[in-house]
Amino acid sequence: MLLVGLGAVSTTTIAGVLAIRKGLAKPIGSLTQMGTVRLGKRTEGRSPKINDVVPLSSLDDLVFGGWDIFEEDCYAAARTAGVIEPSLLGAVRSDLEKIRPWPAVFDRRYVKRLEGPNVKKGKNKRELAEQVIEDIRRFKQGNQLDRLVMLWCGSTEAFMTESEVHASVRNFERAL
Repeated sequence: MLLVGLGAVSTTTIAGVLAIRKGLAKPIGSLTQMGTVRLGKRTEGRSPKINDVVPLSSLDDLVFGGWDIFEEDCYAAARTAGVIEPSLLGAVRSDLEKIRPWPAVFDRRYVKRLEGPNVKKGKNKRELAEQVIEDIRRFKQGNQLDRLVMLWCGSTEAFMTESEVHASVRNFERAL
């Protein structure tokens, strides 16, 4: 699982999964872990858990990585966010400290209230996109993964009016 932005939402997700793996927490609120699906008519009473019907990855199979403009590891970022109880956070500290963000693609024209040192450098947006693609390839190969999920957890960006650049993949790639 690749997370764009390793702030409060991302670190809470990661720490929660790690705590569940260790038996320190229950997956409260997790549709994939606790949710059910009704099969057939209501009167049939067939409501298995979603993860018993759909071939989802186990929480034990998840590997985390991601990008952020700040260099702190996930433990430090989670402490700053202050969402998780310190005792629970301490119980997964060593695993969280192993997760360090890769430099992010960042442009202050789109996110005005943040600035951080952990930022990719490139001549143009295409070069920056190629660096992100390489991060993804390296993560997938290095962890011997079959598939990846990317989750946007970064700061809300400034609104952009749709233009010709957004009309097709070809136009978008040319604009990069």
